[in-house]
Amino acid sequence: MNGNTPYAGLPGETGAGQRAAADVPDLSSAQKRVLNRDVSRIAARTREFLPSEYVVDADVSRGISGPQVTVAVRPPVGHAVSAGFTPELEEAPEEVITADERDEVARGLAASAALQVKQAVSDNVTPTGK
Repeated sequence: MNGNTPYAGLPGETGAGQRAAADVPDLSSAQKRVLNRDVSRIAARTREFLPSEYVVDADVSRGISGPQVTVAVRPPVGHAVSAGFTPELEEAPEEVITADERDEVARGLAASAALQVKQAVSDNVTPTGK
């Protein structure tokens, strides 16, 4: 069964659990700069939706299949929420993550973080009316 998966490796070429170097894209300095700028924009947009008590952070790292983007929100109470994805890269991009995608991720993170707070405090708040 392992022979049918990409994790088995190719005999003499790629070890088990490893990927061929040609499969993992390298970022040019321009792509890195644009990707970091776009991820920072997601974090900034998320901060606009939330009060200052929420901590928002973003990170670009190198994953097994290329660059990995993570944006996380730590609400004042409740569990942290994050969004992570692998962006599609082009040769000379003006933006790696479109404005619509940035807004969608920011809105989703803000809503998820607000829901975490609501769920964390819902047991401790007495409703004023029904």
